[in-house]
Amino acid sequence: MTADIEQIKKKIIYRSNYRGTKEMDKLLGAFTNKHLDQLNVEDLNELLKLLEIDDNNLYNFYNGLKTNIEFEDNKVNSLFKNFKY
Repeated sequence: MTADIEQIKKKIIYRSNYRGTKEMDKLLGAFTNKHLDQLNVEDLNELLKLLEIDDNNLYNFYNGLKTNIEFEDNKVNSLFKNFKY
């Protein structure tokens, strides 16, 4: 189980640092570095879902702007929304 969690964490680190836009690389990379070790398995899976969302919608969500998708109300999304970069 620990090996699986470590694989998930590695995947999250990679996806958060290589997004497509430099701004989101920095924002999500910093967010991941701060919160990754504090999240349980369920939260890690929620973070993976968050990282599957395109940069434009993530940026708009983070800044309180209108998005094309609806974000779930969960711990990870709340942490991201309130993250101060």
